[in-house]
Amino acid sequence: MAQHQLWILLLCLQTWLLAAGRDADSFVVNGILGESVTFPLNIQNSQQVKTIAWTSESSVAVITPGDSGRAPNIIVTHDNYNGRLKVIGESYNLVITDLKMEDAGKYRVDITTTTTTAKIYYLHVYRRLGKPKITQSIMTSVNGTCNVTLTCSVNKDERNVTYRWSSLETEGNVLQIIQTPENQGLNYTCTAWNPVSNNSNSISSQQLCADIATDVKTRHTGLLSGLAVIFLLVLILLSVLLFYLHKRKQDVPAENTIYTYAKVSRDTQPAEPKIYDEISQPKVSPFKKESVQTIYSTVQSSDQIKKINALDSKPPKASGYEMVI
Repeated sequence: MAQHQLWILLLCLQTWLLAAGRDADSFVVNGILGESVTFPLNIQNSQQVKTIAWTSESSVAVITPGDSGRAPNIIVTHDNYNGRLKVIGESYNLVITDLKMEDAGKYRVDITTTTTTAKIYYLHVYRRLGKPKITQSIMTSVNGTCNVTLTCSVNKDERNVTYRWSSLETEGNVLQIIQTPENQGLNYTCTAWNPVSNNSNSISSQQLCADIATDVKTRHTGLLSGLAVIFLLVLILLSVLLFYLHKRKQDVPAENTIYTYAKVSRDTQPAEPKIYDEISQPKVSPFKKESVQTIYSTVQSSDQIKKINALDSKPPKASGYEMVI
């Protein structure tokens, strides 16, 4: 059995070498990463098929008809395709499952019936596109208009992606908008395509201008907050300064007054019944203020002293000084 398969493989390779110089039909096949792809053969006389040999950079598989109406036999000749190849019934269409990026490339099939036919397939593997992302940039607002540049994008590693803005029928992923109050109800929809899928995303013009208004309001609020903080700091500094000056004023000692009561003898004849002497504060440094003391002296005559002594029943004293502070 093994020798039989080897002879079949050699026969297929020989057939491929003979057909290499002939013109072969070519087809493009697009597959989705992780899914399945089918290579259609469109064989006219499937009952006359003897062998079908698939090659890429190297041999991929050899297919022979099954016995007594059974499914075709598949001999996988490359480890990369083990468990991933199928053949659909009598059409002999080849199916590759669980596609990988490295599966992409050129495939050749040599179909041997009464004659040999060769076909070429170019397999491209793509990812299904996710929802595209719409970003805003260079936003300005002047005289009630809203100028915005919108950019639509998908993953950077995606190939063969095209973009279209359906609202303005604009090709490309960049859209420039001049939004006025008259067209604030529009929606801008970006659709991204690749050969196997497409997806869309939308944004409203009201949302764009609302974002600009929000930015302006945020800046205005931030400015007012900054001014309020500065005013509060100035108010606190003034309060501290006033408190310091008031406290310093309270720390200055008040002026003291000293009263002195003096008695004199009878023979003393004062020039005036009462004499007030004020002792002025000595000169001190301007940086240190001392309290001012005032002394009042009262001088009485001997007759007044005698009357006071008689009332108190105490002998008069010749002279004396009494100080009351």
